Amino acid sequence: MAELGVDALLLSLGADLPWLTGYEAMPLERLTMLVLPADGAATLVVPALEAPRVAEDRSVFSLRPWSETEDPVAIVAGLVGRRRLLAVSDRTWASFVLALQDRLPGTAWRPSSEVTATLRAVKDEAEIAALRRAASAADRVAAQLMAGDVPLVGRSEAEVSADLGGRLRAEGHQRVNFAIVGSGPNSASPHHEPGPRRIRAGEAVVCDFGGAFDGYCSDITRTVFTGAPPAEFAELYTVLQRAQATAVAAATAGTACEAVDLAARRIIDEAGFGPHFIHRTGHGIGLEEHEHPYLVSGNAEPLVAGNAFSVEPGIYVDGRWGARIEDIVVATGSGPEALNTVSHDLAVVHG
Repeated sequence: MAELGVDALLLSLGADLPWLTGYEAMPLERLTMLVLPADGAATLVVPALEAPRVAEDRSVFSLRPWSETEDPVAIVAGLVGRRRLLAVSDRTWASFVLALQDRLPGTAWRPSSEVTATLRAVKDEAEIAALRRAASAADRVAAQLMAGDVPLVGRSEAEVSADLGGRLRAEGHQRVNFAIVGSGPNSASPHHEPGPRRIRAGEAVVCDFGGAFDGYCSDITRTVFTGAPPAEFAELYTVLQRAQATAVAAATAGTACEAVDLAARRIIDEAGFGPHFIHRTGHGIGLEEHEHPYLVSGNAEPLVAGNAFSVEPGIYVDGRWGARIEDIVVATGSGPEALNTVSHDLAVVHG
């Protein structure tokens, strides 16, 4: 904060608040906000009815519950005082930001991620251990999928999605963040919403799922084929598998994020599938399923030891089929560590 000239952080919704305090604010019309001055003590302003949910640690922050007849914006403004360069949570509701701007004229505003993103992106040993547990649990579900233990043919995408979500919970996840199931032509839509379409024999099925395990996120994608894949799809998948493995190997500390993206993209481009790779190669992961760093062209920031991120190239042929392979990877001083280890081969399932 001192380096950036930020006088105070104002943290509401989003991962910054639980990262610093252990408390996750509910998305309510009642304001919760941590006021963290660069030159003073932190105060968590919270609705009185939510205060029992907060484990207060006075060595970290003090608690300021507010009653239904109090104005929480005025309370926050009072704690800010004459400080005038403020960084606010990226996900704070606009109504609260606008109200604070009215209360604090002449104040300059920045997103809190300018302060916290690079700090949160470097995981410590406990965080990496939590990510390993989450990835291992997701791997067990992916192994069930690839072994044919998750019935596909004849079921709707929505039914399979619910099944995958239930299996994540059975393996220890407290929350399911998403369970994408795209079958047949829907497999060409990277973020397809699982629906009533029934999965048929002889088609690709992309399954991308993840959740929260002890607060930290999992995220894995595997592609299966319901029957023997045609040679054209097998060729596409071979290219994709090589691109994903090459990008994982390239994800070393000191390598620019965009260079990891390029490592995957070059192989896909050279095979003639370039126009069908339509998203970045990866995103950071931790308390949130998407956070810094982002593996994308234009991001020249180097990876550093402790960065955790996905590596997930995909090839999508509109109206026909698609495929994606995704692992969570940690950059370490001795090279990239893939937390997901379940097979990357194209699984052929018949049920």
